[in-house]
Formats: sequence, C-alpha cells, structure tokens
Amino acid sequence: LYAAMVAFMDKNGALEVPLRTCISAGEALPEEVGLRWETHTGTCILDGVGSTEMLHIFLSNRKDDLVYGTSGVAVPGYALRLVDEEGVDVPSGGVGELLVNGASAANCYWNQREKSRITFEGVWTRTGDKYEMRDDGRLVYCGRTDDMFKVSGIWLSPFEVEGALVSHPRILEAAVVAAEDADGLEKPKAFVVLKDGVADDALLAELKDHVKDKIGKWKYPRWIEVVSDLPKTATGKIQRFKLREEN
Repeated sequence: LYAAMVAFMDKNGALEVPLRTCISAGEALPEEVGLRWETHTGTCILDGVGSTEMLHIFLSNRKDDLVYGTSGVAVPGYALRLVDEEGVDVPSGGVGELLVNGASAANCYWNQREKSRITFEGVWTRTGDKYEMRDDGRLVYCGRTDDMFKVSGIWLSPFEVEGALVSHPRILEAAVVAAEDADGLEKPKAFVVLKDGVADDALLAELKDHVKDKIGKWKYPRWIEVVSDLPKTATGKIQRFKLREEN
C-alpha cells in the first residue's frame, strides 16, 4: 500500500493530507519506500514487527530513533534473542532466528501440541523470522526461516534483493525465491511488478546490473519474471511459497 501511494505521488505530487504518524507492519518496509514517503509527506513511517502469538508489536522503530531498512529495537517490556540452528546466540553481524520474551505471549496453539512445543520454549517464543543484528543493536530483517536459502554456500536474504529491486525507478514491488539452475544449484529468481509500461530484455539486464551495484554481484537474480501482481495474504504479506511452487 505504501509503495503504491509513493508511486502515485511520484507522478502526481504529494497529497495535501495532515499526517501525524504512519505505521508499517506485516511485511518489512523497504528503505527506498520509507525515504520517498517522507520526502513526499514530511512524515516518517515507523516500521515494526509483531505477531499473533505475541499479540503486540515487540520490535519497532520510533520517531526519535528511526533508521529505514531496519526493524528498530525491542519495544519496552520485551526481550529479544537471535539464535542459530542449535539454539546458540548469534553475535553481531550474524544471522539467526528471532526469539521474543514478553508478558503478552500466548500459552499454546489450540489443539496443535507439536507446533506449540516447537514455538513456545519456556519464556521464549520463536517467530520464524531471520534477522541480522547490527553493531548498534538494530535488527535487519532477512526473511522467513523457510524463505532463506544459500547461494554458493552463503545465506541470502530475499528481502535484501527485493529492497534493491524496489529502489529502481521502474519497480513497484518485488519478491525473490530460490530456483534451481541447470546444475541443480539454488539461485535467486525475482518476480517484479512494474509501475508502468512493459518489460524488455534491456530492462531485465538493467535490473540485474542495478542489484549487483547495490548489494553485490553474487546476489543478483539470475531470472526476472514480470507479473501483474504478487500473491498476498489478507494482511498484505507476500506468499512466496506460491511463487516457489510455480518454479
């Protein structure tokens, strides 16, 4: 929704609407969208993370402490950890699954004992989200645990590639999933929605070079497919598993 409104204002100018605060949650906010929104409206977007299991937003930016491209820091009353596959805490710069501890946590899932045992570990609740901890304590979203994949033995964040694609002036939305090349190795494949016009080979090559320049040569999408829209849940989360099924 924010991306669509920014694209509209890029063409038609800012809307004369008095705004005090804007909130984003559900799907991580791309840095480019936040920056352009603030340029048009003069109002920041506070990107945060919550979950049904926790009832409440537990990780967020705030007006006096905002860095686009990050999910911010813990909301007062909540404690956060990043752990690896063995449950060991991940140091700054590493990527791990986000665990949260707070009084608003659910007790269990109704009639789903096995899922409850996996998700609720004592005072800690597993979110299923992968994050990177920066040196300043801010958390950077990398993707859902089942959306992450390795390229040349290194974990790739689909969200990082998506953010690079969205920073291109022709792209409205993007989603990245793993696809196998001719050798059976996983490489990133992108699905993109254009703001206008149609794609040609020149644009697709330009997008690949754009990603290489923004985040690194090995992270660029080997394939790019232009679509009219992306599959989403009722709350706006991109359903990447549906895109994986199409490969």
